[in-house]
Amino acid sequence: MSGSLLNVVIADDEPPARNRLRDLLADIPGVALVGEARHGSEALDLAQQLQPHVLLLDIRMPSMDGIEAASHAQKLAQPPAIIFTTAFDGYAIQAFEMNAVDYLLKPIRQERLASALHKARVLLPAQLEALRPLQRARTHFSVSDHGRILLIPVHEVIYLRAELKYVTLRTRLQEYLIEESLTSLEQELGHLFLRLHRNCLVAQASIRGYEKRNNNGESRWHAILKDVPETVAVSRRQYHLLRKLVSH
Repeated sequence: MSGSLLNVVIADDEPPARNRLRDLLADIPGVALVGEARHGSEALDLAQQLQPHVLLLDIRMPSMDGIEAASHAQKLAQPPAIIFTTAFDGYAIQAFEMNAVDYLLKPIRQERLASALHKARVLLPAQLEALRPLQRARTHFSVSDHGRILLIPVHEVIYLRAELKYVTLRTRLQEYLIEESLTSLEQELGHLFLRLHRNCLVAQASIRGYEKRNNNGESRWHAILKDVPETVAVSRRQYHLLRKLVSH
């Protein structure tokens, strides 16, 4: 981290907690508080605008929690170091310690905050993966765009289609490419998306219905989607998903 000052953004949905962090940071030499956020989405916006050295993230926040925000922040061109603030019990604290992730247990002590800032560093991919069991279901996908991160709400995604090493994320207006495994996305978001084909997950809320179409003499079921003209072919091994909805 370069520069004479360590620039910090804090994110916590509780004003008293932000006030306490603000007061503690004011008494630590070489540290400058450059922004405050009420949830993870705001923290990411500030991180992109201000490029702080450190994000102080509460774990449980509305809209987007700290773990999801940390995951998105790692895709920035200059990712900030992450320090979590938490009121989790001993089990979660052990998870943080085991994976060498900096955390501050509330109520936060000034000497502990100063120590965490001193050793703050960017999270490693393995550390983020180890934190996934503590994360609630994500609310957004993040797309890298010339050093910036675009956040795409999960509820706006119509389908996810695997193509080579990328996954195409389709919304009503646009397509984006993300570097994630379709299998891991299915495991995480299977309550919202159906795997209608080996290479495609479709949002259940975006399926308008099904119809049979003939292609080169072969009759296949297709999912009719809301808001987009294309359809998604249903693989034969997934026909069991249709049995309660249509008759063959």
